[in-house]
Amino acid sequence: MAEDLSRRSLTTTGGDRRAPNRAMLRAVGFQDEDFDKPVVGVASLFSDITPCNAHLDRLALKGREGVRAAGGVPQTFGAPTVSDGISMGHPGMRYSLVSREVIADSLETVAGAMNHDGLLAFGGCDKNMPGCVMAMARLNIPSVFVYGGSILPGVGPHGEDVDIVSIFEAVGQRQSGKIDAATLKKVECESCPGHGSCGGMYTANTMASAIEALGLCLPYGASTPAVSAGKEREAFAAGRALMGCIAKNIRPRDLITRRSLENAYTFVLALGGSTNAVLHLMAIAREAGVSWTLDDFDRLGAKVPHLADLKPGGKHVMFDLYRVGGTPAVM
Repeated sequence: MAEDLSRRSLTTTGGDRRAPNRAMLRAVGFQDEDFDKPVVGVASLFSDITPCNAHLDRLALKGREGVRAAGGVPQTFGAPTVSDGISMGHPGMRYSLVSREVIADSLETVAGAMNHDGLLAFGGCDKNMPGCVMAMARLNIPSVFVYGGSILPGVGPHGEDVDIVSIFEAVGQRQSGKIDAATLKKVECESCPGHGSCGGMYTANTMASAIEALGLCLPYGASTPAVSAGKEREAFAAGRALMGCIAKNIRPRDLITRRSLENAYTFVLALGGSTNAVLHLMAIAREAGVSWTLDDFDRLGAKVPHLADLKPGGKHVMFDLYRVGGTPAVM
């Protein structure tokens, strides 16, 4: 059973000729029995560049625990991330979309070079989320994605909920003389009260919803807040779930199909998600070898109603959806 489960990683660790490989792995903590277990890549897109990713190291540790508890051996590695929200309005934005390909290349490179038996990826920003899924489709090894989760709303000058859009709007209000400098500072300091991705249906929450609908993350993964025990439990459960996928040989290309892409975009439309979903779902479909065109987006857009009152088009944030029951993405 162990040999069947770890067939891919045995290319790296099995037999007398791989004794030097095992020697190096012993230096990072491998025990004799670990060489008979599936080896799992844990891709943590942690960085303190942006609140979207600043807690992913903590979640990745929980994911590692889940892998270990289910009989696997986790190996953590990272990849770069660009923050769209911070890069907007200056030349830094030139790097944003390109970073998606860099991230996909990074995960493919490490998991491919190490012959990992599975991939558990943690992301929470606009381009690292589709980048992770693109790598999963390329590698086509059992994979589970964990969304870092949405940020909680802040408290504005009058007790109202505020988020990242609130401060963008406050800048315009200040320029037009509608608010004073003190009010602008108050909104600035309260709009992002902690870790997690921007609260409305911007690209992060949109892609989290789409990835959940594709079947590549656990149910409710798109709506569970970043700062919550529920998200930590999800990370642990994702590690265990990945080991189940390895045992059953369930792979990303088994899940990314025309039917699941239709389900994903239907969910995006119903929630009023970002049009960036078109860009990213096209790329994911291409990596998975699935025929999917702009005509498919138009076909679904003509018949799927917009049901949710979520920012930026509405007034609520993902935390509000979580409070009334959250996803799952079953349409």
